[in-house]
Amino acid sequence: MKCIDTHQHLWDLENHSYPWLSEERDQTLAIVDISGLRRSYLVADYQADIANQNIVKAIHIDARYDENNPVGETEWLQSVADAPDSGGIPHGIVAYANLGDASVEAVLAAHAEFPNLRGIRHILNRDPDIADRDYLADDTWCDNFGLLQKYGLSFDLQLYFPQMAAAARIARRYPETQIILNHAGMPHRPGSDGFAGWQQGMQELASCDNVAAKISGLAMTNHDWTTESIRPYVLKTIEIFGVERCMFGSNFPVDGLYSTFDTLLNAYKALTQDFSQDERAAMFHDNAERIYRL
Repeated sequence: MKCIDTHQHLWDLENHSYPWLSEERDQTLAIVDISGLRRSYLVADYQADIANQNIVKAIHIDARYDENNPVGETEWLQSVADAPDSGGIPHGIVAYANLGDASVEAVLAAHAEFPNLRGIRHILNRDPDIADRDYLADDTWCDNFGLLQKYGLSFDLQLYFPQMAAAARIARRYPETQIILNHAGMPHRPGSDGFAGWQQGMQELASCDNVAAKISGLAMTNHDWTTESIRPYVLKTIEIFGVERCMFGSNFPVDGLYSTFDTLLNAYKALTQDFSQDERAAMFHDNAERIYRL
C-alpha cells in the first residue's frame, strides 16, 4: 500500500539552530524528554527508518528552527529536496510563521518563494514551553490568519482539546483556508485523560468542512502505547472526521523515541484493516495528496 507520511521532521544540529534542542534547555519539553533527540536527523536517517515501508512522499512540518530566521529552515529544506539523493524528500514543507507578528506578511511572502512550500504551522498548545499566551484570542493573530489564503497556504493546527472551540471559530471565519489538525488533537492532554472533552472538541472542529485530521504523534502523550491503547483515538477520529478528511503521519523522529517506524505504521494498518481498499488508500495516500496539493 502506497503511503504519504504527512508529518515528519529533519534537523541538522551541526549547521543550523534549533534552540529547543540546545544543551542549555532542560531535557524535558512539555510532554517529551528531548535528550534522545539531540542528534542530527537527516534524509538518510529518515530513509533508513522508512526502508521497509512504501512511503512515496513525505511532508516536513516545522522543526522549531530558530524563530529569528524562520525562512532559513525552508531554504535549507528546499535544498535538501532538490538534492539528487533525497528522493524528493521533503515533497511538501509546512513552515513556521508567527501570525501574531504585525510584519508576518513579509515572512509568508519569503516562504512562498520556495516551490515545495505548502503551509504554515504555529504551535498553539497552551503550555509555558510552547505557547505562553492565547493566540486564538489575539486580534492580530486572528486577522493575519487571513493572509494564508492570499498566499495559497494551508495551516497545520496543533493545540490541546480545550482550545478546539476557539479554533473552530477561526475555521468558520476563514472557510477557504484548509486547516489540518495535528496529532489527532493530542487526546492525552497532560494531567487529564479527558476522552469526553477531546471527543466534543473534535466534533466541533469536524463541523467545519475546511478542517482535516492528521492521526499522528499519539506516542508523545502515551509513551507506552500499544495498538490497542491507541485504537479508540484512531477509530474515533476517523468516525468523527470521515475517511475523506483523515491522514496518517509518523511524527518521526519524535515518535521514534517510543517505537520503530515499522511498528507505528503497521499499527495504523492493523487498526484500519476493516476499511475498504479505497478507504484505506484515501487515508494513507490520496487525502494527503489532495489536501497538501502534492
